[in-house]
Amino acid sequence: MWSNRQAFRNGNRDGIPIALGYFAVAFTLGIAAKNAGFTPIQAFICSATNLASAGQYAGFTMVRENASYFMMAVMILVANARYMLMSSALSQKFDPKTPLIHRFLVAYSVTDEIFGICISVPGKLNPIYAYGAMLLTIPAWSLGTYFGVIMGNVLPPNVVSALSVGLYGMFIAIIVPAAKRDKVIMLLVFISMAASGLCEILPLISTVPSGLRIMILTVVISAIAAIIKPVTDDPYAAKE
Repeated sequence: MWSNRQAFRNGNRDGIPIALGYFAVAFTLGIAAKNAGFTPIQAFICSATNLASAGQYAGFTMVRENASYFMMAVMILVANARYMLMSSALSQKFDPKTPLIHRFLVAYSVTDEIFGICISVPGKLNPIYAYGAMLLTIPAWSLGTYFGVIMGNVLPPNVVSALSVGLYGMFIAIIVPAAKRDKVIMLLVFISMAASGLCEILPLISTVPSGLRIMILTVVISAIAAIIKPVTDDPYAAKE
């Protein structure tokens, strides 16, 4: 019981900066929802049930453009495809005896940032840790969207742009500690950044949706790294 309590507190602690970033960034998502004709309550429910900024933004944009359900489903599938990879990787962090219900609940909250802190936990992942982070991040994301709709276009464009940068800075803060601990991870981070940058400017690849590009890069780079430099089941055990 004490272990679960401590895991929950650790999740709360690590979830605080993510929740603050989510609340700020969700304002811009709320503005997109308002432009698509969503009410504050509708946008709140959307964010509470679909924790994916790129997927939600794509959905709001296609609603505004009166796109078909089929096109919307395909676009959101492509935009959120990377979460399938994250969930597969995160499933390996659980103890084999972890009940299926815990796996489902944690999978519901998988985002780039939640995945980052969960995958960085030394040893096996206690799902209670993820619940501690979820308790703060999900309401923050949903309320940020809600108030973003209310604010609408009241905020100056430069303020909205500044708020959007917070999410990227927060994700960098998550990967830096792991990169400092392991030189292989640091090298992979730089390779991933360089490859992602090249994909943005190369003539043919740049036309591929960003979500699909991320998924392809993740599979290719992680597969090569796993072959060249395989890790143990508990890579941090010897370092703690």
